[in-house]
Amino acid sequence: MMQLARWKFVVVILAFMLGALFAAPNLLTREQRDALPGWVPHNALNLGLDLRGGSYLLLEADVDALKTQRIANLAEDVEAALSRENIAHDRPTRGDMGVTVRVTNPAQMDAAFSAIRALERPDPNNPGQTNFTVRRGDGGVISLGFSESQFSREASNAVDRSLTVIRRRLDATGTNEINPVRQGADRIVVTAPGVSNPDEMERLIGQTARLTFHEVDDSDRVVEAVQTGRPPYGWMVVADQSGQPRLLRERPLLTGDMLTNSSVAYDQFGQPAVGLQFNGEGARIFGDYTTRNVGRSFAILLDGEIVSLANIREPIPGGSGQISGVGGLDRATEMVTLLNAGALPVELRVEERRVVGAELGADAVRGGAIATGVAFVLVLAFMFLVYGFLFGGISVIALLVNGVLIIAAMSMIQASLSLPGIAGLILTLAMAVDANVIIYERMRDEVRAGKSPILAMDAGFQRAWVTIVDANLTTLIAAWIMFFFGSGPVQGFAWTLSIGVITSVFTAVLITQVLLGLWVRYARPKALPIT
Repeated sequence: MMQLARWKFVVVILAFMLGALFAAPNLLTREQRDALPGWVPHNALNLGLDLRGGSYLLLEADVDALKTQRIANLAEDVEAALSRENIAHDRPTRGDMGVTVRVTNPAQMDAAFSAIRALERPDPNNPGQTNFTVRRGDGGVISLGFSESQFSREASNAVDRSLTVIRRRLDATGTNEINPVRQGADRIVVTAPGVSNPDEMERLIGQTARLTFHEVDDSDRVVEAVQTGRPPYGWMVVADQSGQPRLLRERPLLTGDMLTNSSVAYDQFGQPAVGLQFNGEGARIFGDYTTRNVGRSFAILLDGEIVSLANIREPIPGGSGQISGVGGLDRATEMVTLLNAGALPVELRVEERRVVGAELGADAVRGGAIATGVAFVLVLAFMFLVYGFLFGGISVIALLVNGVLIIAAMSMIQASLSLPGIAGLILTLAMAVDANVIIYERMRDEVRAGKSPILAMDAGFQRAWVTIVDANLTTLIAAWIMFFFGSGPVQGFAWTLSIGVITSVFTAVLITQVLLGLWVRYARPKALPIT
């Protein structure tokens, strides 16, 4: 006999109440939602780019530049390690995937190999492996470098860190609905609903914000380097803010990674500046360098350009500093935002940019609403015509609850609803009544087999359950595959479809069973109205 367990009734009531609570903010304006108490859900549906209008950026990481910088750092490390041990060697030669160096004194070969091996570090992304490989060759040559797989992992990590940096930068500007997502191995897609002018967003993202402190050579060697076009090994020529060439050590003393905080400050002349605070390691390095180099200069570079050139008048042991002459309060505020968000570990190039107008987004919303309404009316008409007002009406009630639960779930997790998502929503409506059709047809078969209405209903739910789970599980697997291997609109479709599959199984089976159980308890039918 068909049983109406108390827990089923309780679960249905709780699900409907929670669904209505989380879906209700969609009926309110933004001002009304902001005025709600803190314990009440505030989130409404997050409309995607194609519905709300906005900007789209496709960024590509410059992995070649990352590789060049990685090899340059490796060459600097080799030069410094051999020089510290007073090992005679030729200048390190940079290659496509590493560095080679020749030790000119054969008696120092073992010492050189040990000094270079000391530079190896464990690869955090591949336990048991190192960040590069060192090999001894003929003629006193030592080669060190990384494989394609090692660099691919490093580049992949750089892209992942770039996602975090981009999100911090754009959240700091108040555009917290902008969501950068990874696409493929080295690309990032940034969608900005409601942003009609992507220039500011592109400018903020495009700045690497790599802050570095460099030793400055104040001698006449800069003249020779400019004239010959060949600076000394390990040094580079960079023009300062007035256009004068400066000779800077290529390897920085400090980097922005050692910053703990930056803030807008004012210099001794009352002009906007950027205050810097270093961590323990940075404070120690900065204090040691300024103590040993009183009277000399150092340069502060942002993205390879000199933003400040200072003379060390006295030791600075406190781990704090200041960038002056930044060019106004707006520029100082922007620099603080970029520095606090962190530096991009890899340069990003804009490969594609699109702007979706608000009118196009409104047309998409209107078209999607019409399509959803037409689909609902057709499903309603079909269920009423085929299964009557009682069984068809129960299916429609379950369908309405299903829609409330979908909207509640998407509002709660802030999943973006796009035009393909609306297509997934329409498909979910059809799939939801599909489960009811399977149950009702199974009931018909049981009645034709001679069972009573109560036993037929009970068997209909029990025997249709396996078919319903099988059909929806395969759909769910397909949706997950689209989500993990697709991007953009495909993911939006997959996400809406996945939520819809889960809620439709719940509403079509449990809610329908509870409503029919109540009907059986109070009506005690002698026959089923669908036969």
